[in-house]
Formats: sequence, C-alpha cells, structure tokens
Amino acid sequence: MNQAHSVRVGLFGIGLETYWPQFPGLRRRLTGHQKQIGGRLREFGAGLVDAGMVDNPAKARAAASLFCREEVDLIFLYISTYALSSTVLPVAQNTKAPVVVLNLQPVAQLDYKKFNALGDRGLMTGVWLEHCQACAAPEIACVFNRAGIPCHLVTGHLQDAAAWQQIQDWVDAARVAARMRVNRVGVLGHYYGGMLDVYTDLTRQSAVFGNHFELLEMCELRQLRQAVSPRQVAGKIAQFRREFEVSPACERKELVRAAKTACALDALVKHHDLGSLAYYYEGEAGGPYRDIATSVIAGSTLLTGRHVPVAGECEVKNVQAMKITDLFGAGGSFSEFYLADFKDDVVYLGHDGPAHFAIAEGRVRLVPLPLYHGKPGKGLSIQMTVKHGPVTLLSVVQDREGNLSLLVAEGKSVPGPILEIGNTNSRYQFGLGAARFISEWSNAGPAHHCAIGTGHLARKLIKLGALLGIKVKSVGE
Repeated sequence: MNQAHSVRVGLFGIGLETYWPQFPGLRRRLTGHQKQIGGRLREFGAGLVDAGMVDNPAKARAAASLFCREEVDLIFLYISTYALSSTVLPVAQNTKAPVVVLNLQPVAQLDYKKFNALGDRGLMTGVWLEHCQACAAPEIACVFNRAGIPCHLVTGHLQDAAAWQQIQDWVDAARVAARMRVNRVGVLGHYYGGMLDVYTDLTRQSAVFGNHFELLEMCELRQLRQAVSPRQVAGKIAQFRREFEVSPACERKELVRAAKTACALDALVKHHDLGSLAYYYEGEAGGPYRDIATSVIAGSTLLTGRHVPVAGECEVKNVQAMKITDLFGAGGSFSEFYLADFKDDVVYLGHDGPAHFAIAEGRVRLVPLPLYHGKPGKGLSIQMTVKHGPVTLLSVVQDREGNLSLLVAEGKSVPGPILEIGNTNSRYQFGLGAARFISEWSNAGPAHHCAIGTGHLARKLIKLGALLGIKVKSVGE
C-alpha cells in the first residue's frame, strides 16, 4: 500500500552574517544541525535540494533561483539562529512552492548550570545564539502575513518526535499534492441522471488539484472489449480466483462477461495513462453497452486495488477523494451511508462497487446479483468489509460559490453483522455517536458518496488542504 512516489523538497537555513566573525564556530555548528535535518528529510523519501545557509538577501535570491530550477514541491526554512526577515521574503516571493518554517532548537532544554559556568560572556552569547530559533519565528510570521504568504510553522527541537511527525506529514502531503497534479482522470459515460449532488465543475477541479480530465467514449471501450482474446479472458478469470473468493453460484457466462470487460478496462487505462476513472452508463436493454455497463464491477475493483481508483455513478469528486486516500497509502473504497444501528451506535457505509480490495477484512467475495438496485440489469458484484481498525472518511465538497474543500472524519471499522446483499458494507463507530455524526457530516454539505481509507489521516489531510489552498473541515474535532 505504501507507494514510493517521489517528491522534491527544498531546504535552506537562515542566519545573520554579522554573527560569524563575532562568534567563531557558530556557523559550523548551525550548518551541522541543518545537515541533520536534511538527513531526516531524505529518510522520509524526499528528493532534497539544499540551498545551504542563507544569511543575506543576495543569497536568498540565489536560493530562490535554485528552487525554481529544481522545481521543488515544498520548501523547508530552518531557523538556525536569529536572522533578518529580508533573507526570507525573497525566497517565499520568488518561488511557487509553499514554505514550512522549522523553529527547531538543538535540544529540549539548555543546560543552564553548564551554560552559566562558561564565564566568558562572548562564548556564552554564541551558545545562546545557537539555541535562539524562537527569536525569529514571530518576525517571519509577521512578514509572511503582511505579504499575504501562508505561514506554516513547526516548533520543537531536533529530538522531538512530535515535531518530526509534523515534518513527515508535510512531506507526505506534498507528495500527494504533486501526484495529484500529474494524475489523469478518465470520465466515461455520464452522471447518474438526477443525482444533483454529484455534479461538479471539472475546470474548478483541475484548477485546485492540477489534474487532467480525459473524456472517454463508450464505443472505444466496446472496441477494446471486442478485441479481447479467449486467452486473455482465461487469464483474467484466473486473476479473479486469485484475488477474490469466487462464489460457486457465479455462472461461467457471467465470469466470462466480467473478464472481457475487465480486460477492456485495463487496455483503456493503459492507452490513456489513467490514474483514476469515474464512470456511469446504462445503455439499451439487450444492447452492447448494457452488456458492458452491467459487467464492470469486478474489473473496476481490480483496478482500484492496484492504485487506479474507479468511482461509479460518474462521481468525479469522490474519485478525487479516493485517489488522495490511495496516494496516502490508505486505500480508498467507494462508499455511501447504508443505515444506522442506534442500539450498537454504529453507522453502516458501503456501495455496490467498485471496492478497494487491498483494504479488505479477510477475503473479498465475488458474488452474483440477480438485480442491480437502482440500476438496470444484473451481473457479478463484490462483497467485502473494510479492515477492522482506524479509518478516515474523506469527501471533496463543492459549495454554492463553486469553491472546493475537504471534509474529513476519523473513526474505526468494527466487527459485527453486515448486510449479506452482495455489496461492500462495514460497521463504523465515531466519537460523536451515530446520530450526531450523520447530522454533522451531512450538514457540512458533501455529496452522499465518500472515500474510506484505513488509518487516521486528518493531520495529513489538513496539511494537504494548506498546500492546495483550500479549506479542510474535520467532523468530530
């Protein structure tokens, strides 16, 4: 589940060049701390562009040029000691990448007794300056605010696990933002008619996430399906049996039908270099497009579990959410509210597919459905439960002004009876309780679909929202 997507981060330290001749050894110690930070950033999987120590405006402009040439996704500004804000502003102004300010002392607590025993006031001042990162933090924040530049601040010390977790979250969020910018989203068919909440503005989606939308034709998918060979069908059915627990009730003709469509979907994704797909189609009864539309769930589930999320009902907003959770290594299964159990205080969420089989609790079942509820026809479907443990719900929300935001909730998937109806569905608990959670989530204005990923991701998603310049609302906080 952990995808090693590359992200390039810039790092520069700031200091005051007046200090170097006054306090011998200070600059060397400060750059040593900066190398330690650079090493940790590499451990987080970041490609590092280190601009060194910036201690005057000319070096600030040179650092900005370096970061622009290297096309970094995120910049870390390390406050090594007090420094003038004039050494910071040119970097933030002349690069497009967001800046995270690292207010990190070398240690959690100065050894005051040892410090005061130094005696030499010049030596003591040099040691103090090595630990006075906080002095510049408000100056930088003030200037950023007045310049209209978002100020993201991490405060702590070099041995502070909580601070390093924040830094890793920023790197992870930048990685996801970078991958979303290059993602190609396929849109196949049309919206489910009358489902007004799922309609969205593709231009606004591209403006916020940076991705490309490829508008696809059903006739192309049909041609690809017609070209599928018997050998490919046999191979895909074998894959079904490896990945799924195939019910004995699945008829051979339905397995063949689903396998042909799955092979065609694979070819469509490969041909257009898609990273995600939203689809919906009905077609005329007995026609070739109805045959395709009623046999997509198995193949779509395989794609979703292999990092190409597929959302039904042409839910573009939700496939964006599914892609985000998948890029964070958490999966991202297509879901909607099914019902509430007020006695056990749980909420059921699920859908008729496609599912993210890589985050399933136990084996995923491939079962026949004699009738697709709310959709024409019949065919094969997926039945699974999301892995028990912590989960995050994510929805991409569009408001009345057209602005996008992220809606997040953390909860847990819990064991218990599920609905044996040939769909994905799981039982979820939330700190607010079932009734209050449903009301607060709904009042935040999402569409009725959401993505569900494993683990708690709110911290990372809040940082992703900051990098994208959109609001993040967390239900339950």
